[in-house]
Amino acid sequence: MRTPFPPACDFRTAALTLTTLAAAALLTACGGGGSSSPTSATATLAVLETTDLHFNIRSYDYFKLADDPSYGFERTATLIRQARSDFANTLLVDNGDTIQGTALADYEAQVAPIACDQQLSMYKAMGVFKFDAGTLGNHEFNYGLPFLNQVLGGGLQVDGVDASKKCAGPGYPMALANVISSKTNAPLVPPYLVLEREISGTDSDGKAVKLPIKIGVIGFTTPGIMGWDKRHLEGKVQVTGAVEAAQKYVPELRSKGADVVVALLHGGLDASEYRADMENPGLYLSKVAGIDAMVMGHQHGVFPDTAAQPAFSMAGVDHQAGTVNGVPAVMASSWGKALGVVVLSLKWDGKAWRVDRTQSKSALRSTATGKDAAGKTTYVAVDSSIAPVVERQHQAAISYVKTPVGQTDFRMGTQFADVGDPGAIQLVNQAQQDYVQRYVQANLPQYAQLPVLSVSAPFKSGFQGGADYTDVAAGPLAIYNAADLYLYPNTVYAVKVNGAQIKRWLEAAAQRFNRIDPAATADQWLISSFPGYNFDMFTSADMQYQIDVTQPVGSRIVDLQYKGAPIDPAQDFVIATNNYRATSGKSFLPELDGRATIYASPDANRDVVIAYIKDHPQVTRSANGAAHSWRFAKTPTTGKVLFTSAANALPVAQAAGLAHVSLDKADDGTGTQRAVYRIDLGR
Repeated sequence: MRTPFPPACDFRTAALTLTTLAAAALLTACGGGGSSSPTSATATLAVLETTDLHFNIRSYDYFKLADDPSYGFERTATLIRQARSDFANTLLVDNGDTIQGTALADYEAQVAPIACDQQLSMYKAMGVFKFDAGTLGNHEFNYGLPFLNQVLGGGLQVDGVDASKKCAGPGYPMALANVISSKTNAPLVPPYLVLEREISGTDSDGKAVKLPIKIGVIGFTTPGIMGWDKRHLEGKVQVTGAVEAAQKYVPELRSKGADVVVALLHGGLDASEYRADMENPGLYLSKVAGIDAMVMGHQHGVFPDTAAQPAFSMAGVDHQAGTVNGVPAVMASSWGKALGVVVLSLKWDGKAWRVDRTQSKSALRSTATGKDAAGKTTYVAVDSSIAPVVERQHQAAISYVKTPVGQTDFRMGTQFADVGDPGAIQLVNQAQQDYVQRYVQANLPQYAQLPVLSVSAPFKSGFQGGADYTDVAAGPLAIYNAADLYLYPNTVYAVKVNGAQIKRWLEAAAQRFNRIDPAATADQWLISSFPGYNFDMFTSADMQYQIDVTQPVGSRIVDLQYKGAPIDPAQDFVIATNNYRATSGKSFLPELDGRATIYASPDANRDVVIAYIKDHPQVTRSANGAAHSWRFAKTPTTGKVLFTSAANALPVAQAAGLAHVSLDKADDGTGTQRAVYRIDLGR
């Protein structure tokens, strides 16, 4: 395997436990370079990015207990090996959301926590390729700061953490400039790194030369962590805006001799006005002077995007050049589906390197390679070095998720949750409602007389393709099925809201749909870009409402009833939900910023679902999958109203009683295992 650079100094593990000043001193002392220096030279540096791997090491779906070649780091690894063959000089970086996302991740963090002297399996796999640097995403904080401290090797100076703990660590240094420890008022991990390397180039006479280079790496995560993981972070850390942090630290990087500065942004692109708490500030971070390249993530999207109608079509974004406000940039999808490659053209002036933006470019290398004779998508082969490194833990996680917990007499799926099938949502709502109701009765007498309801959403709703739906077959239920029903490691929260607020909550969720014109003759697409995981819904006979998709956003919920009567806007309710919605749901309700919370449970929603199934092991369609709380308002349309879902899934809709759904096209033509379905809004 080609080494990214002959390192001038190996500080991969040490940098994590050093203070910023000590780390800088170590890096400055390391030195590097050739014996003589030409007056001019050129070179190319390829920055290789992985992002949002979400612990998808193997091309394997722990929820379906089946191989899935469409993702997995073991395939990205093949692209990394090829890129290192193509470019003499490479820098391999990871952009966060690395340690959470699969049953194997939960197994190592919560079920059978790894020992201090052991690396996470994800880091073991990445260690095969010796990453140069990384940053933290929002999901790095999901398991709490003590766990994060352990897996990063120790040394986090923050309340509630043993900073003296020395553990295995990730094997590469982290940089994160905008998360500050409240204990020290200093960055939680070093805000930046100065990597001293030797780079291969060509002098003005065409001769090969090796010259020293200092590469600055600075990292940023999304400020949303303060809401999403409030229970772990409140009072312990603070977050600043990415732009403000960059304006502070990029000049420091330059003053320490960084020839090139690479920004690792666990965030993406948003054209709205900049705010310090902005989730996706890439458009504005790229304008900070001194940044030469930017890798992005968090949105699970792609940049540059070669589609006919690319995402992120906004001023300053050039998909052809692969630049954001002139800065070469990439966003390498998610789950290891692609490798981002930023190719920087460098010029040496006798003393230092500078980036020639006019000759630099960026591109994505996808694990998808094309289609076979049958029209099925093909993928690069796995890199054989990865599986043996994680095999023991991989098999242990499989054994764990096979633990039986119950039985179901119907297929529970989210393929048609967008059009009214509660089959995979109702059981989650029942578990949450039961859990919160029992707690309120036992511990919160002041709320004991209030009705308790629950909302949940179809967390797997096809974003990643036709296989990205909850799909639990009729028959035995095991832990992996419960994990399929509830994808994220959220915790149960309870909020108190009134009838008027419930209506506004549902209005926000109804952004899932485009506005439909009943008179239009052309095909109209029902589902908008509003994420499926935000399509909160009730699934209880007590709540009934209609969604009128012919109306504008904010005016779609009609005939909202509680127990057969129009809901009283002033009546108070307790709603079971999750920590994300209760503490960072301001876009749904202003009060969902923590103010409405009456109970912040320590228990994961997924564990609550597992416990509920164990207590009610016979899951049936009539009792657990037939409560149609909502339906579309009847509106005949002149043209077709269409949506995509998993291929060959019509029986799921039929079994759920959705007679107004029919198959339009068996293949939507994208090669992602999706079909096109039609819905008759007049029925």
